[in-house]
Amino acid sequence: MKPAKRDYSQFLIIDDDPGIAKFLVTYLRQRGHTCYALTDGFQTAAWLSENDCEVAIVDLKMPKVDGISLISFMRELNPTLPIVVFTGVGYDEEQMHAALHAGANGYVSKNLPIEQLYCVLARILATCQQRKPSMTSNGQQSALAGAA
Repeated sequence: MKPAKRDYSQFLIIDDDPGIAKFLVTYLRQRGHTCYALTDGFQTAAWLSENDCEVAIVDLKMPKVDGISLISFMRELNPTLPIVVFTGVGYDEEQMHAALHAGANGYVSKNLPIEQLYCVLARILATCQQRKPSMTSNGQQSALAGAA
């Protein structure tokens, strides 16, 4: 028997701008999701050790911690956690490549409509859910079919 499919996801937003963090939390909650926000990147390790999320949304330019370094750190903690960069830098090819090299799964400018971010999140979630290992009949995970 297949587990019931949920229509919501758990998001973590890491952005030093409280206004943007609050906007994203409100938007995602209105869409039926669970959402938490951190305005200090140094809180990420403690938060992840106590909580679960299915997607992290990370700003690149933060005063206390560089977004690229934070993505690398998060990737070490959880190699399969989908990470989306949401940044006011716009499309900076060098930054985008650095973020993707550090382990980000996607990159969206804050200058684009919020619906564009939501489309990227939905696409990344769908892709990652397809890649999750299936469970065997005895409840154990089978081997991964491909690389993430």
